[in-house]
Amino acid sequence: MNIKSVYEGGEAEIVEKKSRFIATVRPVKDEAEANAFFAEMKKKYWDARHNCSAFVIGQKQELTRSSDDGEPSGTAGRPMLDVLLKEGVTDAAVVVTRYFGGVLLGTGGLVRAYQQAVSAGLDACTLIEKQNGMRLQIRTDYNGLGKLQYLFAQEAVPVVDTQYADSVSIEIVIPLERDQAIRKAITEKTAATAAIDEIGECVFALKNGEPMFFA
Repeated sequence: MNIKSVYEGGEAEIVEKKSRFIATVRPVKDEAEANAFFAEMKKKYWDARHNCSAFVIGQKQELTRSSDDGEPSGTAGRPMLDVLLKEGVTDAAVVVTRYFGGVLLGTGGLVRAYQQAVSAGLDACTLIEKQNGMRLQIRTDYNGLGKLQYLFAQEAVPVVDTQYADSVSIEIVIPLERDQAIRKAITEKTAATAAIDEIGECVFALKNGEPMFFA
């Protein structure tokens, strides 16, 4: 499981032939939360010509909805949804608010403008990728500490915590598919002197290199 989702929402604006397109992206857990977000944006931008919307929910992007909100059919909501799907984003909703600038864009122009607005909105967000992982507790003496620190740096293994006492205890998290390979590398690097305890499976993501855990 590798799921890209919105950790922190964002907002961006583009201008196309004097029309303003304001994209607001927000993380959502279910359809009710998405609909509440859409209602909030319509209230905020009550004076806009259109508040077009789309959302994607579920680990396999299985639940989707989109709305053209008065734009010609297929020129706004579906193109917006296509951007979310193409980027592999889920559990996210977007509203693109349009203030008409007096110049008609045509079908192709509308599609491009709405898609560009969504892309700009995603660029303004903090995106994370959730994955299935394994948490391990490694116990080693101080001779093995430097070897493990080097290994974890080389293999980009996130270190959750390090405790120093008579020995050193290091908690790490790794993707499930790398579990056995990393265990083998730890054993080889320390000549089998490090103890490896399994804390358990988890769902995690990295933000600025730091692990975050999810229920």
